[in-house]
Formats: sequence, C-alpha cells, structure tokens
Amino acid sequence: MSKESRRRQRTAGQTSGSVPGANDRRQTAGSASASAAAASASAAAATAHPAGAGSERRRSSSPTGTQRAGRRARSRPAVRQSFLQRYRRWLLAAAVVAVVAVVGAGVFASATQPAFACSNIWEPTPTASPAPGSSPQPGYVQPDMGNTHVAVGTVVKYTYCPPASGHHYFASGQGPIPARPYGPNDSVIPEGWVHNLEHGGLVILYKGAEADQTALRALYSAIPVSPVCGFQPGGNSPGPVIARFDQMAWPYAALVWDRVLPMQTIDQAAVLDFYARYGERNNPEKLCNPSASPSGAPSASPSGAASPAASDGSSPSVAPSDSSVPSASPS
Repeated sequence: MSKESRRRQRTAGQTSGSVPGANDRRQTAGSASASAAAASASAAAATAHPAGAGSERRRSSSPTGTQRAGRRARSRPAVRQSFLQRYRRWLLAAAVVAVVAVVGAGVFASATQPAFACSNIWEPTPTASPAPGSSPQPGYVQPDMGNTHVAVGTVVKYTYCPPASGHHYFASGQGPIPARPYGPNDSVIPEGWVHNLEHGGLVILYKGAEADQTALRALYSAIPVSPVCGFQPGGNSPGPVIARFDQMAWPYAALVWDRVLPMQTIDQAAVLDFYARYGERNNPEKLCNPSASPSGAPSASPSGAASPAASDGSSPSVAPSDSSVPSASPS
C-alpha cells in the first residue's frame, strides 16, 4: 500500500473515530464561547442603558448567593402639630356655636326687654269733700312728667303709672297711635298713646285680659265729638284710645293730659263728664284754637289750690271707691 493510501486511511479514521479527550475539549470550548457571548450581551446592555438613566437597579446578592434586601428607607421624625392645627375643626365649630349663641341671646333680650318702665304705681291721696253748692271735679291731677319726643324704640321710665304725661314717640303709627279700641293681646305701649293725650285725646285703660270688652266697645261708641275742636271720634282724631295697661292700681282708668279718673267698674256717664270737662283743655299741643269753650265745660283747667303734693303719691290712705267720681275735689 502506498504512502498516499495509508495517509487517506489515517485521515478517515480520525474523522469517523473518537479521539480520547476530544469531546471534553469541545465542551469546554463551547462553554467558554457561551460565557463570552453572555458577557458581551451584558456589556452591550450596560452600554445601551447606563446607570441613572431610568434603568432598573441591579439587585445585590449576599456572599451565599441569596437575594439581599433593598436598602432600608431612612425614618423621618414626625412633625409635631400645634394646638391650633390639631383642634382647628373643633375650635372653628365652637366659634360658630358661640357666635350663634350671642346673636340669639341678643335677639331674645331685645324681644323680651320691657318697652317702658314705671317708678311708681300711682295712687293719689284722697282730698276733702267739696264745699256745699260746688260742683265735683272728677279725677285727680297727676304731676306733669314733661312731653319730650323720643326716638321709636326708646325705653321710657315713667315716674307715675298710668302716665298722664311724659316722654313719647313721634312717628307715623307709633305716636300718636290710631284712635280705636285695642284688644288684650294688641301691642300698645304708653310711648304711643301719651302722644294722643298731648293732642287732647281721651285714653281709657283697662287692667288684665279679663276686662269686659263688650262694655268697653259700647263706651267707645258712646264717645261724642271732642269737646273743644269738635273732632269725630276715631280715625285720625286724637281719641278715644282704649287699651290694656296692667301697671295701675285700678281695673279701669280714664286719662286726659295731667289728669286721671280711676274706676272700679266701667262708668260711662262718669267718663263722658270727665272728657267734657277736661278734654282738649290742658294739653300742651293744641290742634285748634276756638274762640270760646263749649257750654257747660270750664274754659281753663282747675286751679292748684287743693291739688295733691307733687311727690310720688304712692301711699294713699284709701283706694278709690266703687264710684267712678271721687267724693273729694282735687284741683
């Protein structure tokens, strides 16, 4: 066999047969190639996504190969809130409640505040009987308390009640008030009807809700034209006004300026005589100036010879009798 034939056999045998250690060398070479490829891929990835550019951070591992926990977040100290911050809602709610309470208390106080005040419940001291042949002069003179106009809403304190003079309102519908009968529940105060007295009007007062309203309406219907100016009763006339007034010593009373006629019962005849004698005579604001006084009525107010002292007069010896006309004759 020639050399060339032997060389060809040897080459064919190497190709078909296994050479000892050749496979191991090939596996090692393959692993090295795979490792090199993985390293190249990692380097390429690191180049394409550098650290800090939004890439995911590589997790670290412990020496044993287990996954390490991430870095523990640093604990920040809690910010301590102030008292106002902690209780702001409660304080705001309390402030709202306090404001509502104050406003409500003010409204309630204004609604319940008396519209007037009295220093004394007036009871005049009885005087001596009139001389024989003289005419009785019904009623009692009450010390004058002035006639100043005050603003509506002013609380006037009257020295004597019921007042036949004093400070009063000057406003349409508030003082003087419309002349008519007023019921027990109507809101009528002396600051209004004292102005009617100032114009010469007749005011008839009753005490309490039990007053005889039928008899009072009948008395109102019996009032004639005013004794001096001839005004028709009611409407824009100064009188008569019939109203409830509890701060007095008698169930009923008729008033003109500076004079009071106490009554235990409604005495129509006594009221008409009282009005004819003293209505529109002594009032400070005259609504007319007639040349002569009506017949049967005095042209001037009585003299002051026997009038009660201008003191409080709060302690009379006796109360008025059942008769509407006192037996005494004060001036």
